[in-house]
Amino acid sequence: MSDIRYLLDENVHPLYRQELLRREPLMVVWRVGDVSAPPESTLDPEILAWCENHAFVLVTNNRKSIPPHLQNHLAQGQHVPGIFVMNADMSIGETIEELLLIWGASDAAEYHDTIWFLPVSS
Repeated sequence: MSDIRYLLDENVHPLYRQELLRREPLMVVWRVGDVSAPPESTLDPEILAWCENHAFVLVTNNRKSIPPHLQNHLAQGQHVPGIFVMNADMSIGETIEELLLIWGASDAAEYHDTIWFLPVSS
């Protein structure tokens, strides 16, 4: 079983979580707005801090503000388990397959303090 846990930001459609868990029920996939996750409308810097404190890799479609927020976060001596930025040119199915591949074939330490733009398997 993988040690990668995903936090989907609030702008990622809930279908992604449903499909990930349908395909791999042992996977841990939370979404911003869930009871134990950051509430909706949480600012990006706070989401990064939450991911650091709870060891969740962030999955987002926010290509503009997340990279500079990550730079600021790291510059302050903080860390993140990793960030995956979704690709608008990938279908839902392709994105699901990519996240399943990452979860099943890698270790969380591989993504520590980095941002990856999907697909990473290309």
